[in-house]
Amino acid sequence: MQKKDIRKLTLDQLITYFKDSGEKAFRAKQVWEWLWQKSAKSFDEMTNLSKVLREKLVADFEIRPISIATEQKSSDGTVKSAFKLFDNELVEGVLIPADDRMTACVSSQVGCSLSCKFCATGYMDRKRNLEPGEIYDQVVAIDAQAKEHFNLPLSNIVFMGMGEPLLNYKNVLEGIDRITAEDGLNMSPKRITVSTAGIAKMIKKLADDEVKFNLALSLHAADDEKRNQIMPINETNTLEALREALMYFYDKTRNKITFEYILFYNFNDTLEDAEKLLKFARQIPSKINIIEYNPISEANFKNTEADRLDAFADYMKKNGVTVNVRRSRGKDIDAACGQLANKNKAA
Repeated sequence: MQKKDIRKLTLDQLITYFKDSGEKAFRAKQVWEWLWQKSAKSFDEMTNLSKVLREKLVADFEIRPISIATEQKSSDGTVKSAFKLFDNELVEGVLIPADDRMTACVSSQVGCSLSCKFCATGYMDRKRNLEPGEIYDQVVAIDAQAKEHFNLPLSNIVFMGMGEPLLNYKNVLEGIDRITAEDGLNMSPKRITVSTAGIAKMIKKLADDEVKFNLALSLHAADDEKRNQIMPINETNTLEALREALMYFYDKTRNKITFEYILFYNFNDTLEDAEKLLKFARQIPSKINIIEYNPISEANFKNTEADRLDAFADYMKKNGVTVNVRRSRGKDIDAACGQLANKNKAA
């Protein structure tokens, strides 16, 4: 029989376990600290526990840490990792270095069920949700890479890897809790962004739960007809439904929304498209990240031309919208936005 994953226990459950075992309650806090502050991967590391107690923990529980199956470094410094999970499934995570920040792009699911036409992960099956500990472990691993390669700690986290975070709602929020809690990694939630393809009822739930992190919407088209073509989720979560949900989120949290908008050549890159985006974005306190498209073998989309991108961005800026143009990083190792698909599987 498979042993229970100790990281699925709450602190209260851990305290009960130790009391029932005839141990002092403070032992639970010691173990909790090893798991969530010191990121222990085995019970042997818990050196302030007696050997007998560690053996008891080994008999009753297991820790299911992720490991790095493969690691690739791009010519621009981006580092992509394939993380091996306890059941041998793989997910990918990326370290994106910049002058002023070290950003971890992490996954929330093994595969994805949303089938966005431009995204490599969307052509994979969704196999399962990631556990809070597996989300936490990606951050710990990428932080170690940032320190190893750049001598700097991680500064930001984006949930823009494999999977739809809001379809793994409970585990993603628990993972973020362990990353931000004082008795966890103690990172600021203001430095975390969760990106969604747009699930209106779950955006409202984020608002009701009064989350402190930032929210980004993968928009990519500001009219329903075009968005339906590239993002099937839009058929049941229309732009009007999303607008209403995002306003609800802003009213509750006072956090501005980030709209992500990939420019596809001859699809959504005209000034008419820019006008539609402007009209939509003006309804919600927001900023826009214009993203270069990174071609994938499964789809026929092309990145827009430089002059079209500039004209699109200039139109938005002239009309008073905050716009950032995000240049792609890690293209040469399939680590850029939309390219994560476990192509380099572990042997």
